[in-house]
Amino acid sequence: MRRRDVLSLLGGALAPWPHWAEAQQVDRMRVIGVLIGFSEADSSTALRIANFEQGLRELGWIKGRNIQIHYRLAAERDVLQAHARELMSLQPDLIVAGSAFVVSALLQETCTLPIVFVTSINPVAKGFVTALHRPGGNLTGFHNSIPSMGGKWLELLKQVAPSVARVAIMYNPDTASGSLSLFLPQVEAIAASITVEPVARPVRSPAEIESVLADIGRDEAQGLMILPDNFMSIHRALIIEQAARLRLPAIYPFRYFATDGGLVACGPDMFDLYRRTSVYVDRILRGVKPADLPVQEPTKVDLVVNLRTAEALGLSVPRIVIARASEVIE
Repeated sequence: MRRRDVLSLLGGALAPWPHWAEAQQVDRMRVIGVLIGFSEADSSTALRIANFEQGLRELGWIKGRNIQIHYRLAAERDVLQAHARELMSLQPDLIVAGSAFVVSALLQETCTLPIVFVTSINPVAKGFVTALHRPGGNLTGFHNSIPSMGGKWLELLKQVAPSVARVAIMYNPDTASGSLSLFLPQVEAIAASITVEPVARPVRSPAEIESVLADIGRDEAQGLMILPDNFMSIHRALIIEQAARLRLPAIYPFRYFATDGGLVACGPDMFDLYRRTSVYVDRILRGVKPADLPVQEPTKVDLVVNLRTAEALGLSVPRIVIARASEVIE
């Protein structure tokens, strides 16, 4: 059973654009660099690119006719940095950055070229923009800094796995700086009302992921929450595999965790954000400055439930959760 009854939980649609923003006509071949912090082999990469290019086509940008797109893909920090330098040497009109992790690499190469980031947690705190409503520099894009999501994740996990009494919150403090402080207050506020104890568990490598999961897997009342981060997404196969082996109920921040075998995923529709990114690319190519384009929130949230995984864990997912799901995997 597969449904795309996407939940519009977060609001904040793009506002109408002033007529002057359309004034500059396309009079030459434009060049775009796209830097994504995933390998080509990652199951989500092709969908990210397909949604981005679909959005461009709908706006009249056709590869080989009026636009060239140079993609660079990598999960390793040093390779990403080399790709950032390489893209700059191609003298693009702008660069699309797949995540905050990627933005950090690009900012070591330029402080003037327009950059549109597809997603970032707390871009103001990271120094990417001065304010969400008026970025003020050469960057703009989309963010998923919605503190209330922390509480929603915990509530969902408790609904699906009622016996959970402690929840390990796994995050990487190096690649997702600020994510714990953003989400933890809401997690703790909800935890007190549903008798769950949240415990932060930082990890910085695959070896640490395995070690922490093995540790929390010894506790039958333990659950797992994964915070949104490029590092966690890259290593999701390891996390999902170990969570299944240790019979850990887990909730994840993006759809592709659940479609790859995770129990429950709830978070922004990342592929929709890639499609919406094309709108900002179009505006900038037509003369609008990134400084004048507000950083936007997600407008679509996925809730995906994997019933196969639930059955393997001996869990019965409540009907109310299934009814709210945008996708149910049977």
